[in-house]
Amino acid sequence: METLGNLAFGLGVALSWQNLIYCFIGCFLGTLVGVLPGIGPVATVAMLLPFTFGLGPAPALIMLAGIYYGAQYGGSTTAILVNIPGESSSVVTTLDGHQMARKGRAGPALGISAIGSFIAGCISTLVVGYFAPPLADVALKFGPAEYFSLMVFGLIAAVVLARGSVIKAIAMVCFGILLGLVGTDVNSGSIRFAFGAPELADGIGFVALAMAFFGITDVVMNLEHTDKTDVYKERIGSVLPSLDDIKTSFWSIMRGTGLGSILGILPGGGALLASFAAYMFEKKIAKPPRHFGEGDIRGVAAPESANNAGAQTSFIPMLTLGIPSNPTMALMIGALMIQGIQPGPQVMTERPELFWGLVASMWIGNLMLLVLNLPLIGLWVKLLAVPYRLLFPAIFVFCCIGVYTVDNKIFDVYVLAALTAVGYILIKLDCEPAPLILGFILGPMMEEQMRRAMMINFGDVSVFFTRPLSAAFLIGAAVLMLIIALPALRAKRDVAMQE
Repeated sequence: METLGNLAFGLGVALSWQNLIYCFIGCFLGTLVGVLPGIGPVATVAMLLPFTFGLGPAPALIMLAGIYYGAQYGGSTTAILVNIPGESSSVVTTLDGHQMARKGRAGPALGISAIGSFIAGCISTLVVGYFAPPLADVALKFGPAEYFSLMVFGLIAAVVLARGSVIKAIAMVCFGILLGLVGTDVNSGSIRFAFGAPELADGIGFVALAMAFFGITDVVMNLEHTDKTDVYKERIGSVLPSLDDIKTSFWSIMRGTGLGSILGILPGGGALLASFAAYMFEKKIAKPPRHFGEGDIRGVAAPESANNAGAQTSFIPMLTLGIPSNPTMALMIGALMIQGIQPGPQVMTERPELFWGLVASMWIGNLMLLVLNLPLIGLWVKLLAVPYRLLFPAIFVFCCIGVYTVDNKIFDVYVLAALTAVGYILIKLDCEPAPLILGFILGPMMEEQMRRAMMINFGDVSVFFTRPLSAAFLIGAAVLMLIIALPALRAKRDVAMQE
């Protein structure tokens, strides 16, 4: 009953006219970036971080959250109509969604995608509301040693679940931690890793780093692809699926929602891992006749439900533990820090209007997305015809202006340019930027908690191993590293990631 009362309180916050407007803006932009290939939610959230400076914490977080879970809705539109996923978590939807479109069933595919996402979003919001408070209560009992060990475990888990080479993922995490340590040492007051540049005394700007690696670098990489997109020109027809389609898809939606809700909480998981896992699981247990890969509606319903559920439950570790489960959540933590709020369990007790307002806004946002996606399919199809060469100059200018307006320093624009060059080289070397941003966010926090634990215990390192919870997290991290080091298991991981 207490949770229901808190959700009712959150609805009161979310239904204020200001929060409703920013929720709609976030959902609309999220759908838009999901529809337009080449512009993901991470880049959009990074570009809009400077815009949130003038907002309160609640409307800022509600808008950024709407962009994230809204992109899961919009990404299915291009996946089904053009066979190009607008968002990475919609890759699996292309397998059956586009085949349905080629058979003249684009309408039901789009409809079941929106309905499945809506149901999953509503259920996963309840999961967030019910499971976040007890997890926050446990987190309030954590000391510096437990927080340090938890962050180590989170980073190792993110490395294990990252795509590509494990060695490269570890290197990117370490590089991100090093970048996060640039600036003034809190304890001694000395400036470190600044190479004589006084402008770096406050450290590398989070906004500049985020925009460089997820904004301008994405633009440059997309400009290298000259593939032409064939926009779907046939009549889509009714987007409402038939009763038989709904019966066939119902349990697929439920299974996808359950799987996505669980996987969304894992570090490195989120919507992408959830959609792949739901599709593979559905292929194994779905009742005949099976036509996966040939236009089976269950191959659309399961991953689309899973990616939306995973997107929303990934807020649980971010809000309760201050641990980002994916790059977008890392940007959300950055947005909280910009607002002067330290992410973690104290957010729920000290800022209940922020926490419960965000949770309740997810319900409202999912309803808005259902309204946006079904009637406006024709508009999204027309937007697909916009050439990318018209979009990239606007993105580039927006990034430069956004970085400059943070502190009104031209030095920040130079930092943006330098980090963009580094990001481009790293991506060319097949190094994923996601582990870097997680390391950049968690690195200074890990250092702070480690030094605090050492000071409390007079420099005794054993504190990390004698406290049960801390030791459990470190053992878990060691087990994950051992598992990934075994050749047979590493080969299975590589095959799974390739699929």
